[in-house]
Amino acid sequence: MIMKKIFFLLLLSLSLSLSMPAQALEKFVVKDIRLEGLQRISVGTVFNYLTIKIGDTFDKEQSAQALSRLYKTGFFKDISFEREGNVLVVFVAERPAIASIKVEGNDVIKTADLKKALASAGLKEGRVFNRSVLETIDRELQRQYYALGKYAVKVDTKITPLERNRVDVLIKIAEGEEARVYKLNIIGNHVFDTKQLTNRLELGGISFFGNYDKYNKQTLQGDIEKLRSFYMDQGYINFTIRSTQVALTPNKEDVYITINISEGERFTVRDVKIITDPAILSVADIKKIITFKKAEIFSRKKVSETSKLLSDALAERGYAFANVNIVPDIDNDSRSVALTVYVDPGRRVYVRRVNIVGNTKSKDKVIRREIRQMESSWLSTKSVSESKSRLDRLGFFDEVNVETPAVPGTLDQVDVNYSVKERPTGSLSLGVGYSDQQGALINFSLSQDNFVGTGNKVSVSIDNSQVTKNYSFEYFNPYFTESGVSRGFSVYKRQVDAAQAAISNYSTNSYGLTLTFGIPLSEYSTFRSGLGYEKTELLTSTTTSKDFTDFIDKFGSTYGVYTLNNSWTKDRRDRAIFASAGYLSQVTVDTTIPGSDLEYYKIGFRHSQYVPMPWGMNLAATLQLGYGDGYGKTGSLPPFQNYYAGGGRSVRGYDNSSLGPLDTFGNPLGGDRRIVGNLEMILPTFDGQDNKSMRFSLFVDGGYAYGVGKPLDLGELRYSTGVSMIWLTPVGAMRFSLAKPLNNKPGDKLQSFQFTLGSPF
Repeated sequence: MIMKKIFFLLLLSLSLSLSMPAQALEKFVVKDIRLEGLQRISVGTVFNYLTIKIGDTFDKEQSAQALSRLYKTGFFKDISFEREGNVLVVFVAERPAIASIKVEGNDVIKTADLKKALASAGLKEGRVFNRSVLETIDRELQRQYYALGKYAVKVDTKITPLERNRVDVLIKIAEGEEARVYKLNIIGNHVFDTKQLTNRLELGGISFFGNYDKYNKQTLQGDIEKLRSFYMDQGYINFTIRSTQVALTPNKEDVYITINISEGERFTVRDVKIITDPAILSVADIKKIITFKKAEIFSRKKVSETSKLLSDALAERGYAFANVNIVPDIDNDSRSVALTVYVDPGRRVYVRRVNIVGNTKSKDKVIRREIRQMESSWLSTKSVSESKSRLDRLGFFDEVNVETPAVPGTLDQVDVNYSVKERPTGSLSLGVGYSDQQGALINFSLSQDNFVGTGNKVSVSIDNSQVTKNYSFEYFNPYFTESGVSRGFSVYKRQVDAAQAAISNYSTNSYGLTLTFGIPLSEYSTFRSGLGYEKTELLTSTTTSKDFTDFIDKFGSTYGVYTLNNSWTKDRRDRAIFASAGYLSQVTVDTTIPGSDLEYYKIGFRHSQYVPMPWGMNLAATLQLGYGDGYGKTGSLPPFQNYYAGGGRSVRGYDNSSLGPLDTFGNPLGGDRRIVGNLEMILPTFDGQDNKSMRFSLFVDGGYAYGVGKPLDLGELRYSTGVSMIWLTPVGAMRFSLAKPLNNKPGDKLQSFQFTLGSPF
């Protein structure tokens, strides 16, 4: 009985003690505050966050608020309050600081990018270590790798305690292999078969590089949108994606994708209405622009194209912020769509100033004379774009960018800001080089395409090689007049030893001068005409071809001719060096003036086309044609003016000048006609950026030179294929090619590897 009473008294005492506040929580007036346990955190920092001040009355409510405020800082893992008389003692246990963060095993995601993401989440060297943040980061890293298709990724974190309450954080990543699409299946399709649809998708089609079967979520989302766009462009307005299932195999390396679709019915265009301001853009003008018509199959692509074309047409007239809406009225019963085109031009926008920055060498006028957007006139996006293209085609700049910011405080004014990054446009060289065509080169040249920033070209050169000894001076002013008429002249003396170039054994000594004027015919085309005089001496030896000796017997060995050189050029390339889009066409007619010692003419045609392709590639195609003949007292083209084919500049894989007729000694003689074609697939750079100094390509070449009186037999064309590299260096362009002839015949001279060092681009 006594033991039961003692046990009861103990329980009552414990219950009362729990129900009463501790001494630290009893209400009292704080006369002083003392901090205990601080190691790295300053006293001032704690007092900034502590809600209790000297003179305050401390109670349970104040205690709860202070604890909450201090814990929210993230600096402490434990906090407690005690009372010593009227002094409030705050005991804290600091969280450790992060001494270092190391990441190992990452390959796909760069360490710098990972550390940047970690810092934004609060995990950074010098900061307080919070394990809960680390766990969140582990999940985030897995999410990022999942988005890249690496579902087998493993993230392991190791925390190493150090002295002075610090820790090292080591994040080990095992990325694993990317999951590959084992099978992509589409169900619910009836109009188009599955193969026809999957071939349009990256995850279901065939890749040029063979790695687009790697699965990632972003690519799948893009493929779903491609599928939707395809059906919408075929008139299936009610097309829907019912569901998308992605299933992983147990090893997380193979993915099965199933896309369930509903095609719906095909719709046609029932009617087209146009609402516009006829004073700015008439209904008749709009009808010429729109790409869809009544009664044809509806196409979302044509609707988008029409909207852009109308916006561009208005922007060219100064209405840069026009609003074009094409509203569909869908009738499911008749499966038709009525389209209403609303054109709201808005305010006409004017250009306040045209500003140019970045030109440290080129004078402002050299740039401004290429700009077609004028100040104080309305803004034309076409003129702004054309101006940028003209600056790119100068070849003076590595980069040309343009912006049209609004003028602050106005609704209808903008500035047009062109920023350029200049590239070296001249070279001073004294040294040696090598060409597979000309052999060793000893040269001195001073060339400047942008002489002292004026845009004029000045060149002085002395070249001494086994084939050519050339001494020349050239000057060219592209703006001899303000209207764009150009003028240039050249003076030269040249010796050519053809035998050293592995062609027919003869040599020439010549000197001459030319004066050329150019007249712009449009924004992109130019006509040039030049008048010149040339004196040539033709020298032979005992092994010279009979074609040359017969020519000398008939016309002598020294000739003075007056020349008239005409050319028409149209340049729509996006830039002059390493073009990636557009084309360049040129026709040349070079003739001697009647009454000269020799009367002949040469007609040439060249066209180069550049087409952007998928995956960062570009297609470049070039066709060159040449034809020459004599007239008057000269019955045929002089043999030293013949065309040649073969070599690094025409048909790679064959020896220089070797494709064509041979003389009596078996050396290339050349011909009066030539066909050369080149098709190149320009490959993207390894880093995916636009490389302005190096270019790799796969090519197919074809060509041949036809002798006088020989039929133009296309079966004689020789072909080759291979790989090529061009590298722009301060001394010029280095060209390398490795080629394999495709249809060489007995007697053809082959040369698989060809290169030129120190030659101009």
